[in-house]
Amino acid sequence: MSSQELVTLNVGGKIFTTRSSTLKQFPASRLTRMFDGRDQEFKMVGGQIFVDRDGVLFSFILDFLRTHQLLLPTDFSDYLRLQREAVFYELDPLVDLLNQEHLLQPRPALVEVHFLSRNTQAFFRVFGSCSKTIEMLTGRITVFIEQPSAPTWSSNSFPPQMTLLPLPPQRPSYHDLVFQCGSDSTTDNQTGIRYVSIKPDNRKLANGTNVLGLLIDTLLMEGFHLVSTRTVSSEDTTECYSFERIKKPESLAMNKTLKPETTLMPEQSQKKK
Repeated sequence: MSSQELVTLNVGGKIFTTRSSTLKQFPASRLTRMFDGRDQEFKMVGGQIFVDRDGVLFSFILDFLRTHQLLLPTDFSDYLRLQREAVFYELDPLVDLLNQEHLLQPRPALVEVHFLSRNTQAFFRVFGSCSKTIEMLTGRITVFIEQPSAPTWSSNSFPPQMTLLPLPPQRPSYHDLVFQCGSDSTTDNQTGIRYVSIKPDNRKLANGTNVLGLLIDTLLMEGFHLVSTRTVSSEDTTECYSFERIKKPESLAMNKTLKPETTLMPEQSQKKK
């Protein structure tokens, strides 16, 4: 790459070096026209093109020129200022993306865990504002139910041996799931035990408090934060744990129909003739 292909800009005191082709992608923009030297906002100073604008915001503009995508930090809030800079540089495709501000702003994902402990049983109900979170938990949680093994002709053992039948949690809707653990009385007055396992932990737990702790740890590892706890009902002491996770905004890609225009240099047009 020749040194003539590289351009150094001083934007408000911040130095950027990039290819000239990166800056010339949109011929109608001021970044393309600055190379002819007629725009007084851009001045050559010590081998650098100086422009008295916000250098921090220009880093997002340069990233857009390089990738044709707009991906802003989770805590970004200067949409109006960035849009003003895009208007200054006359980058219409970027202005159009910033008009979709509501798509760029991070949105919280909410989860509520309802926990009821009754005698030797524990009941769980998990609500999620995002169905993908519930799908994730459904794929990790397995309930194991004790069942007596089928007797064999040579088996005289008593009590009968037990096997564990794995089952997924129930899904009443796309946004919640339910499961339980602990002792479970069957119709023939035998007592079986329901265990719960949550991947990647391989333990099978029957104690409700232990399962609750493992479920909370799983949500914390997924980036959720515990924001509140409360008792929903004093009669049966149902506890509610509320979690929140700020979803990272998705990058917005420039419409493919708005491809950067290409212009022929005078030498190229003469050759074609």
